[in-house]
Amino acid sequence: MKVDWLVIRSPAISFRIDRRVPVILLCLAVAIVVAMVMNIGRGEYPISPLDIVKTILGLDTGNPDHPFVIQNLRLPRTLVAFMVGMALAISGTIFQGLTRNPLADPGIIGINAGASLAAVIVIVLFPWAPIYTLPLSAFAGALLMAILIYSLAWNNGSSPILLILMGVGLSAIASAITSLIMTFGQISDVSNALVWLAGSVYGRTWEQVFSLLPWLIVFVPMALTLARHLNALNLGDDVAKSLGSQVEWQRGLLVLVGVALAGAGVATAGNIGFVGLVAPHLGRQLVGATHEGLIPASALLGGVIVVMADLLGRTLFAPIELPCGVVTAAVGAPYFLYLLIRNRKK
Repeated sequence: MKVDWLVIRSPAISFRIDRRVPVILLCLAVAIVVAMVMNIGRGEYPISPLDIVKTILGLDTGNPDHPFVIQNLRLPRTLVAFMVGMALAISGTIFQGLTRNPLADPGIIGINAGASLAAVIVIVLFPWAPIYTLPLSAFAGALLMAILIYSLAWNNGSSPILLILMGVGLSAIASAITSLIMTFGQISDVSNALVWLAGSVYGRTWEQVFSLLPWLIVFVPMALTLARHLNALNLGDDVAKSLGSQVEWQRGLLVLVGVALAGAGVATAGNIGFVGLVAPHLGRQLVGATHEGLIPASALLGGVIVVMADLLGRTLFAPIELPCGVVTAAVGAPYFLYLLIRNRKK
């Protein structure tokens, strides 16, 4: 069978991407649009897809309630779910490539725990802080956690295995401190923190959309630009050095991008787990392991996963609403066990 390839060249190394990748990415983009329309249309007040499109385009649907329900309640919530899924999926793809471990994930190796600790400190101890301080604090917590992991794992160079082991240990410590802070907080602030830690896009507005958007505008293009370096690092440090890569510099920059995206996503919607684990694996099944195609595919898949998780959480046990973090955990935890069993001999 003949396979066409796109050749990606860099000063360090050349990679080939299957020409079917753009078609797959286009199909995923269509799937995102369908999932978002479904999420906007379902609820106690159902709206048809045609009316959704007309309302978003500013056309008259004959129902004066549609603009308020869609533009004020459901559209920003759906956009936040999509953006958070993108951020967590790209972060997971980066960390899996850096550690060369298919089980790596911002939540598993401790990055999300650092972001959660910093965000809970703001929610519980400084409840009067403005909304834009939450992403900044979560990024600071995630960055501090990454620095600790990186420094403790340093042994004449950074070891991918030690990065994971240190991350697991520090994640447990950060989770314990988070629980301690909530023990001494005001009940109303602790309730907000508990809802937030469950991972939910409930009540998200345009304020959260515009708070998260700058982080994606800056760091998603950086991730795509650094994809070729991630390809080289994924081959191993010795091979990457022989190809002319500045291993530690590029690894540090990729860690910064992964931390920023994970921190911003956690700050906006709480600790939505397993998205960064599942989305890269599904992306590899579709487009292969070359990161020029894998990063955008994982981003779109992550967006689909969180949007559909939000839809299922709102509709499965309506009128009771499940946080989308609970839905992703219900799917992601068994998938994680499957990966452990499949990779136990490795």
